[in-house]
Formats: sequence, structure tokens, C-alpha cells
Amino acid sequence: MLGEDRNTTATTNANGPIRVLLADDHTMFREGLAGILASYGGMEVIAEVPNDGEALRLAGELSPDVVIMQVQMPFERAKETLRAMRSFSDPPKVVIVTMFESPQYVRGLTGVGASAYLLKTSSSEHLVAAVRAAVLDPASENAVVGMPRSMLEGAEEGIDSVLSVRELEILLLAARGLSNHQISSSVYLAEGTVKRHLANVYQKMGVGSRGEASREALLREWITIEDLTAEEHGQADWPSEQG
Repeated sequence: MLGEDRNTTATTNANGPIRVLLADDHTMFREGLAGILASYGGMEVIAEVPNDGEALRLAGELSPDVVIMQVQMPFERAKETLRAMRSFSDPPKVVIVTMFESPQYVRGLTGVGASAYLLKTSSSEHLVAAVRAAVLDPASENAVVGMPRSMLEGAEEGIDSVLSVRELEILLLAARGLSNHQISSSVYLAEGTVKRHLANVYQKMGVGSRGEASREALLREWITIEDLTAEEHGQADWPSEQG
């Protein structure tokens, strides 16, 4: 579970620690990930590289259990790297950690072998859970942190009707009854920016008001009654902060 004690090893690999290869061109972020993984226990970072090309080479040499990598442009390059890793006789699981929130990217990468897709603003608990699930529960569905699966399943290549993570976050707050001013304070955006996001939401959903958008989002299961009432119980933690 996501909130488990960092010292527990009950869910780690019975044959030893989960061996992880990190690939990200930001050294401080990469080192931060290595520290996070080490702090939870049951995982060992066996190599750190700055790009997906090096990740592909070392994955072939070191046979890690999991590769944590960013999406590097052009997008087709990331897909080719994943296809190449999947062709290994003993392919590693791949967890994508990125700033790109496009549903098309999510669908494209999970479709060619990514086990999980997380935004870089996701919590460390989500990252650790995704790594462990990829190795210890390979039959589980791909994890996508930041967007509900029902939205992703409706997305097709090039479609313009899918909400971004930020738009979905603002829609949820609006559905909870927050004013534009309250939303702007909650997500640290200018009130005008919140209004623009809501206008985009209405256009994409084909509605004319926040009430219609809220009802439609509930019908499509993009948000749930539990999401709307979580704040009342001190659990207003979905969606997570997004950049």
C-alpha cells in the first residue's frame, strides 16, 4: 500500500533487492530518486545514466529488474527505446517519470511496454509503489498517476477532447463548490489562469457551466462522489499537486 513504513521489507523481492537503473538528464533529480528508493529499502540502484540511449545499453548489460526513465523528445525515440528493451530475452519493467501529462503519451508508452507512467510531481510513495508493483505484481494493470483510467481509455491519437491533469484538478475543485478565487489560492495560479482552464474544460466537454461540467464528469467517471466529499473528511489529496 502507498502509505507503508519505509523500513518494511515484507513486499520486497524474495530473491534480493529490486535492482533499478535510473535514466534522467537532470543530475539532481536523478540523485534525488536514488535517495528516495534507498530510503524505502528493498531496492538497489545499480546504475544512473543521463539518457535513454545509455539506459538501453546498460539495461542489456546489467539486466535490471526495473528501468526508471524520463520521456526524451522526439516522442518516437522513447517508444523505440521501450520496444528495444521489450525485445530483450529478460526485459526489465519500465517506469516512466516525466513532466509530460498528455494522454497520448501515456497511451503510446504503456502500449509499447511501460509498466507505469508518473508525473514528476507525484509523491515518493506513488513511485515506490509503482516500482514494486511492476516487479512483484506483474499481472496488475499499468499504473497511471495523474489521470483517471476512464479518461485515458477514451483518448485516441490526436484527440482534443481529453482534459489535461491541471484541467481535471481545477474541474474537481470547481465541482467541490470552490470559487475561482478559492481555486486560484489552492493551486497557486492566477485567477485569470483558472478561468482560462475552466473555459478550456467547457469547450472540450461541450458544456456551458461548471455545474454541467461537474455532472458530465461524474457521468463519465472522471471524478467520483468520493472525490467530491473527500475534503470534508480531511482527505483532499486527489489529484496530487501538478506542475
